[in-house]
Amino acid sequence: MSHSFDPAAATAAYLAQLPPEAHLKAQHYTQGGHWLLLWGFLVSVAASWIIIRSGILTRLQAGVERGKARPFLASLMVAAVFVGLSWALELPWSVYADWWRPKQYGLTSQAFGGWFGENLLSTAISVVLTALFLALLYLLIRRARRIWWLWAGGLTAVFVVFGMLLSPIYIEPLFNKYTPAPPGAVRDEVVAMARSVNIPSDKIFVYNGSKQSNAYTANVSGLGGSARVAMSDVMFAKGADIAEVRGVVGHEMGHYAHQHNLWITGAFSLLAVIAFLIVDRVFPWFARALGAKGVTGIADPAGLPVLAVIMAVLNLLGTPLVNALVRTAESDADRYSLTHFNEPDGLSKALVKTIEYRAATPGKLEEALFYDHPAVGVRIRRAMDWKATHPK
Repeated sequence: MSHSFDPAAATAAYLAQLPPEAHLKAQHYTQGGHWLLLWGFLVSVAASWIIIRSGILTRLQAGVERGKARPFLASLMVAAVFVGLSWALELPWSVYADWWRPKQYGLTSQAFGGWFGENLLSTAISVVLTALFLALLYLLIRRARRIWWLWAGGLTAVFVVFGMLLSPIYIEPLFNKYTPAPPGAVRDEVVAMARSVNIPSDKIFVYNGSKQSNAYTANVSGLGGSARVAMSDVMFAKGADIAEVRGVVGHEMGHYAHQHNLWITGAFSLLAVIAFLIVDRVFPWFARALGAKGVTGIADPAGLPVLAVIMAVLNLLGTPLVNALVRTAESDADRYSLTHFNEPDGLSKALVKTIEYRAATPGKLEEALFYDHPAVGVRIRRAMDWKATHPK
């Protein structure tokens, strides 16, 4: 590379591909999303408080106990009702945050009926899986009262791993159609890339992501034999060229090759242990503060809304830490793409197209607190620094 190449100027040139009004719109959308974290937290706490004050779970718990249902079955029923009631109470907020607001910013073309149908389906899946997880959690609390929180971390890891294994096979196809990348130059290039880094070349898919979102994106999902790289059809609708595909798919291959899903699962499981330990210690105080009458203690499934409020508080406070973990994986995937496929311009062109839903140049504090990916401006600058020292 010529010594005249200036990474800072090249970064500025990429960012200037979008007009100032587009950057301003992205900034409004992104910073508004930061506030959604707070409002969403307050909505979830309000929903749990309403459920607590209604006494419905306490009555349900008493009813199933009179019916001599086994404790596990009783916990399962109470958890399923709680998840369903929470969904119903939070639905107006979900409509605004997850459908109406993205619609206003042009980030989805999905009709409300389509969104609502998928929301119902995902809620039904959540009721089953979350109720099962919570029933097992209460079983641990009853059987290992003093160290249940330690076992709960393992339970969390098991559910996350099984979720990653099964999601690409059984859940994701319920919402989108996944097909192998069609024959042509893109598929030939992706297959060659996969073979060059010893990744199975039959794990590259295209899915109809435009059904839900207009966002330019790709992802890696699954674990082990179920893992795959999937590119949204939006990439091709927005004119992705071979260089972009190489940059983006190289990034996703980085997630696959370095097993980021697995080590993030380990980190989240450790955080879950800490969170459940805190729940164990502060549950009585929160129960009193929320007026949870009739709840006999942390082992009582009727106190599930109390547990949910504590976890919501911890989730909000822990957002910067979780974001930092994910940003680390995303930075590593960028390095993998640059190291193995050397497409700094392709990666940068693709990143520019993501600015519409993730503002490019936040302040350092804003990025640290709220961004689960490094800022686009930072990622492009890293790519241009790479380009300056690694000519093709």
